[in-house]
Amino acid sequence: MPIRKAQAVWSGNLREGNGRVSFGRGPAFEGAYSFASRFEEGAGTNPEELIAAAHAGCFSMALANRLAQAGYVPQRVQTEARVHLEMKDGAQITKIELHTEVEAPGLDEATFREHAEAAKNGCPVSKALASVPIELHARLV
Repeated sequence: MPIRKAQAVWSGNLREGNGRVSFGRGPAFEGAYSFASRFEEGAGTNPEELIAAAHAGCFSMALANRLAQAGYVPQRVQTEARVHLEMKDGAQITKIELHTEVEAPGLDEATFREHAEAAKNGCPVSKALASVPIELHARLV
């Protein structure tokens, strides 16, 4: 398996400084980040959004795979991850919410819930974030 990597550079102190983060070929993503984009509502991205993107992508793929292995054809798995950052003994990620909608013909609610929960617990990003409570909000459409 390939080793995945990302790069970040930061210049200056915490409050007035700024940085750039990039990853993927090309790069696939390159963006600015700052104190304001992380702890306020400033322009740019932040580490928590990048974690959210990774978690949403990983969970969606894991759920689609579980459903396909069970004989269902997922037409769409759409997930939004919400990473909660709070100031508790310093900055700390306190919770992640996964909000997902799935379209899969013939899939019943009980089977859907079983596979969604298993995907939440089994995706590699969920496992890496095991110290953080992860809430699943799943809807079959």
